[in-house]
Amino acid sequence: MTRTVSTLDLGYSFCPNDTFIFYALQAGRVPAPLPVREVLEDVQTLNEWAKAGRLPITKISYRAYFEVMDRYVALRSGGALGRGVGPLVVAREALDNLNGRRVASPGALTTAELLLRLVYPDVHLVRMRYDEVMPAVARGEADAGLIIHESRFTYPQHGLLKLLDLGAWWEGETGLPLPLGAILVRRDLPLDVQRGLNAAVRVSLEYAHAHPQEPMNYIRQHALEMSDDVMRAHIDLYVNDFSLDVGAEGERAVRELHRRAVEVGAAPNCALPLFVEPL
Repeated sequence: MTRTVSTLDLGYSFCPNDTFIFYALQAGRVPAPLPVREVLEDVQTLNEWAKAGRLPITKISYRAYFEVMDRYVALRSGGALGRGVGPLVVAREALDNLNGRRVASPGALTTAELLLRLVYPDVHLVRMRYDEVMPAVARGEADAGLIIHESRFTYPQHGLLKLLDLGAWWEGETGLPLPLGAILVRRDLPLDVQRGLNAAVRVSLEYAHAHPQEPMNYIRQHALEMSDDVMRAHIDLYVNDFSLDVGAEGERAVRELHRRAVEVGAAPNCALPLFVEPL
């Protein structure tokens, strides 16, 4: 059944890559098939909301997408995939094996936790919001922590060292870029609206690239006291060619991540198209 709506709530995270991509769209700087209204939340909250179908268009972890593929389809633009972008495992001291250890995780539906389970199937996970992971490890409340987003730039400030780069592990295993996050639209929206939103997200990103200083106040407003240098490093790392269009290689990477998640019982199988049909 096709849904008719007049305004779309657009969910994305406080992270600089998302606020950079969506600045022009939420500010009305670029055309969209319908007006959008920003809804900013941490990614784990957005993951949980997607399970309930709460938002018509939303950022989500690819791991969480695999749980809601019957209800949502991914846009080709606006996502986070790439090389050298993976989550890290950090600790206060060197550890040889994390099986049996307590590891702080940013959430059950994050791609990061799926990757950790693929490498260490017998860890004991302690889940918390992503920005609480490093302080918890530094306080000794977990043996190690799984960090995402800007934390990969700031973990030394917490006296922590890197044990494992899960993105490097994935690239070594598959030769593919790592899928981290996608932008989803509900499948019950008309196809022309889905395609129009895909185009609008791409044009919003192109606008940000063409006017790089204009979004900075908006990005800084939501950056959780991040320094300007970290904000720019975050954008440079996570916003890339795959953000403009996932492309054939990105699609292969998403299918491989889904296959492995199904194989270990971490996600249901689904034969629906993964991405919005292009024009």
